[in-house]
Amino acid sequence: MAHLLVGDDDEVRIGFVVSKAVGNAVVRNRVKRRLRHLAREHVSTLPGSAVLVVRALPAAAQASYAELGTDLERCLQRVRP
Repeated sequence: MAHLLVGDDDEVRIGFVVSKAVGNAVVRNRVKRRLRHLAREHVSTLPGSAVLVVRALPAAAQASYAELGTDLERCLQRVRP
């Protein structure tokens, strides 16, 4: 799930919410690292003052890198202006 807000500054900010429901610390950090890397590819397509919040659901723990990328792209298409 991703939410896109427009802030006041000219900097894109991205935050990740990965709860304990996703898994232990190792799994949560792996999911965050993968999402962070995938989100970097989309920074240039977001408005300059965007604030993107990505919430990982428990299924993200078993998702492959490609599946996470597909899901992130699908979510971003829904929230882009």
